Order: sequence, then C-alpha cells, then structure tokens
Amino acid sequence: MSPQEYCQQKAAASGSSFYYSFMFLPQPKREAITALYAFCREVDDIADECSELHTAQIKLDWWRSEIGNLYTGQPQHPVSKALAPAVEAFGLSKEHFQEIIDGMQMDLEQNRYHDFKQLQLYCYRVASVVGLLSAAIFGYSNRNTLKYAHDLGMAFQLTNIIRDVGEDARRNRIYLPLEELQMFGVSEHDILHGNETEQVRKLLEFQIERAESFYDRALNALPQEDRKAQRTGLIMAAIYRTLLREILADQPQKVLNSKTSLTPLRKLWLAWTTWIRI
Repeated sequence: MSPQEYCQQKAAASGSSFYYSFMFLPQPKREAITALYAFCREVDDIADECSELHTAQIKLDWWRSEIGNLYTGQPQHPVSKALAPAVEAFGLSKEHFQEIIDGMQMDLEQNRYHDFKQLQLYCYRVASVVGLLSAAIFGYSNRNTLKYAHDLGMAFQLTNIIRDVGEDARRNRIYLPLEELQMFGVSEHDILHGNETEQVRKLLEFQIERAESFYDRALNALPQEDRKAQRTGLIMAAIYRTLLREILADQPQKVLNSKTSLTPLRKLWLAWTTWIRI
C-alpha cells in the first residue's frame, strides 16, 4: 500500500464530512489535504483510543519527533511520507503541525475547561491551525483568507463539541466551559448522566449560537477573489452548518444520549450543490 493509499483509506474509514469535500479537488491538492486529514486522525486517535496515559504520551512524543523527520527529509510513517510533497509544494508550516500535537497534548492533560478562553486555545490548536494549513493547500491571494480559515476552524470544532457532548461525557470529558454550565444552572452530573433538562437545552442553544457566530465571521471575512480557491472549505461549512441546525431543530439536549448525523447522500448533495453554486 502506498502512502497516498494509506491516507485515502484512513480518510474514507472515518466517514467524516470532510471526505465529501475532498473529492472535487485536483489530484495534487486532494492528496495533500487527504494526507493532512490522515495526520489529524492519527494524532487524535491517540487521545481517544489510548486508555493508558503513559502509552499515549509516548505516541504523541513519537509524532513530535516524526514531524522533525518530515522537515529534514526523512519521514518514516506513511502519513508523513504522503505529507512530504505537500510541505514543499504548499509551504506548510512545521510549527502548525506541532501546534496540532499540542492540542492533542491538552486532551491528555485535562478533561474540563473552566471558561471559553481556555476552550478557545484548544479549538485553535486542533482546528483553526488545521484551517490555516488547509487554506495554504487550497490557495489564496488575500491574507484576509487566513482570518476566514481561523474562524471556520473554530466553527467546525465548536460544532463537533456540541454534536459529541454525550459521547465525550461517557469518556469523562466535558468541553463545554464549566463557567457556562454554572451560568445556566447545569451541573457536571447532568452532563455526565445524560439529564435532558430545560437548563441543558438553553446551555446548548447558547453554544449553537456561538458556533453560528463563528460561521458568520468566517464567511464575512472570506475575500471574493479567494472564494473559488477556498470552495472546499465552503463545502465543509455547508455540511457542518446543516448538521448544527439539525441539532437545534431536533432539540439540542438530545445530543446527551444520541448522535445527530447527516446521511452520506445528503452530504454528497450539499457538497455538489455548494461546488456548483460557487
């Protein structure tokens, strides 16, 4: 199996909404963004699947070293081998890859966030930085596009957090800021035990409103001249924002005990219609 095939398999197996936006790209960009996504999956899976903290730390440290190998022309892993052409072709920053790993390090070290400022740093590392790398792969001529990429990454991660509240709680993780739980009269017990109360509904509506504001900020920041180049990100936005609105329409407190998702056909339809419109 080639490095590109490994990354393709990793992306397809995840069933992620991102996969549906990649298929419209020309081959060099498609291979680059698929390799980036596979890298994110590799390091994210360490935090999610390694129950032994020491083992997870060893694996993250290995990836820190492997990024060093990538930038000295000696990648070992199939994903970093697939990333090598993209690093050179699109000028991808070594520091951004290290920041993504820093975000996964946060998952090893904490499972609660006191306020939105703390959460925002986490979202920046695991999502906004990915947005900045993606924008470089897609191409841009106006630096305001980086503001769009940053805020769109925030919107995606906040959507993920809302969608996965119940799943994360079953791992004893609460990404919703504790300060905001208190503001809405919601306890950690409510989240951890799936109590679908009116207070939880209002808390999640507040989170959805914040995520929507980041989508608005991102789309308003994208310069007209870069819309065509960045339409893969706009496809992702269409799919993720539709998911967010489905959660709101279906009573958001239900995410504590079930996971809202879009069918593959609907994702494909959103991807196709967004591509054609832009």
